[in-house]
Amino acid sequence: AESEEREKEARAVLGGSDHERCSYSQGAVKRQALYACGTCTPPGAEPAGICLACSYECHGSHRLFELYTKRNFRCDCGNSKFKNLQCKLLPEKGKVNSGNKYNDNFYGLYCTCKRPYPDPEDEIPDEMIQCIVCEDWFHGRHLGAVPPESGDFHEMVCQACMKHCHFLWAYASQLAVPPLTKVNSLEDDGVVLKVEESGEQKQEIKKESGVEPQATKEEKQTEQINEPSTSSGNKFLQKFPVETAKPTSEILTWMKWLKELQSKPYLKKDTATFWPLNWRSKLCTCEDCLKMYSELEVQFLTDECDTVLAYENKGTSDQETERRDPLMDTLNSMNRVQQVELICEYNDLKTELTDYLRRFADEGTVVKREDIQHFFEEFQSRKRQRTNRMQYYCS
Repeated sequence: AESEEREKEARAVLGGSDHERCSYSQGAVKRQALYACGTCTPPGAEPAGICLACSYECHGSHRLFELYTKRNFRCDCGNSKFKNLQCKLLPEKGKVNSGNKYNDNFYGLYCTCKRPYPDPEDEIPDEMIQCIVCEDWFHGRHLGAVPPESGDFHEMVCQACMKHCHFLWAYASQLAVPPLTKVNSLEDDGVVLKVEESGEQKQEIKKESGVEPQATKEEKQTEQINEPSTSSGNKFLQKFPVETAKPTSEILTWMKWLKELQSKPYLKKDTATFWPLNWRSKLCTCEDCLKMYSELEVQFLTDECDTVLAYENKGTSDQETERRDPLMDTLNSMNRVQQVELICEYNDLKTELTDYLRRFADEGTVVKREDIQHFFEEFQSRKRQRTNRMQYYCS
């Protein structure tokens, strides 16, 4: 079971990438598994990324950093950043890939703490989460909020990217998965509660215990300012954007409300945000918003196929297709007579090999390479004798 789980994980991460051909000819690949070579591009050198195939063929014995997947990247292997190495798969490459984006991950450093992973000096058990915007990896304890359980959210936007993508705060109060707060002790009744930062739960705690939830003035102001100015605002966030030729009055009201909300200098929490499955489909796709996404270089947020989950599903599906039973594929390509002959030969081989190996099992002896070679030599000899006889088939 453990082996199958590892295979499944490997298929998900690597399945969408070609392990035999360099991806350079495809240009900036939408999403692919990437590596950085600490041997060829050590700290101080220009950062560079290589595709899966080049990591095998050109850097097999080098010290590699696994970067998981990144978007819109073109393989650097063998270009001007590699002083003494030429790509074995595609020697003719441009000097640089100006469209590529790099960060400290390419030197094996992650998070705001700029530490390696795994970190031999870090004794605190913590998982790392990838930001979907900058694609850096962060320790859960360095996100400004306690992440929800891993199964409760699908994507994360780090603190820095929330500042960059300020418009996301207009959606956060309605769509984001609330982070967990620290465990608070209520001294009055000795009860320890694990609560989420949601207004409804805070009200419940207040009613039941008579204790005011511990929230800062800034949090209260943030919640108040981020709330829609109309009572119907919540409904719009759940329903739109809707693709339609003629905008309805509800859509126009929603767009007006969103524009007003984004134009206000509302307060924002200095934390990462956590988002559920399919939250991207709720983002507004009006002309003004699309222009804003382009200016902020986050157009990919409206693309459902950009998600790591979509990439993993594609990789798993492709791998499952490649792992079809070769015997069944062969049978399907044959006529009826050939199918019968192949099945008979297969059953003869299975029966004779099982009987042959049973002797070793009964005697408790080890099966060696020469034993298997001897079996197949005899099997081929018997097969030739059988095929020399005349065969008859029903018409």
